[in-house]
Amino acid sequence: MFSHAKAEAQNEHKHILLVFSASWCGPCKLFESFLQDPQMKRITEKAFVVQRIDVGEFKNDAKHINTRGGAELRSALGGVGEPGFPFFVMTDEEGNSLVNSYRDGNTSGNVGYPALPEEIDWYVEMLKRAAPSLTAAELTATRTWLQKHAPH
Repeated sequence: MFSHAKAEAQNEHKHILLVFSASWCGPCKLFESFLQDPQMKRITEKAFVVQRIDVGEFKNDAKHINTRGGAELRSALGGVGEPGFPFFVMTDEEGNSLVNSYRDGNTSGNVGYPALPEEIDWYVEMLKRAAPSLTAAELTATRTWLQKHAPH
């Protein structure tokens, strides 16, 4: 899982966007829609190899299972306790954490799906820190998309 993403990132000279989520999570589905939007997919995949990791599945759900080692990886990369969903970590191509969705390092403040203005601000800041190849226009397009699609 992560080793494959690291190999792909090294080969393509990209960073990695890890998305820790669960199949039942509404905000995770919103973020998946963001990632699948053609414009956002192009921008995101310009800078990142995207790796989804399920860590919040219910034990009695035979259809959905956690990604093996996912919870341990989330912890190793700075996810404290149960940070909520989705939880993002942006790493370099070697898998070293660059930034995560704890706004300003506050471990009680996982942004989750960026919908509120301050959450969108943090997600764009994460991109600035972890994806310097993204242009100002691409960052603005990302901000605009998130603002337009924010749940009310």
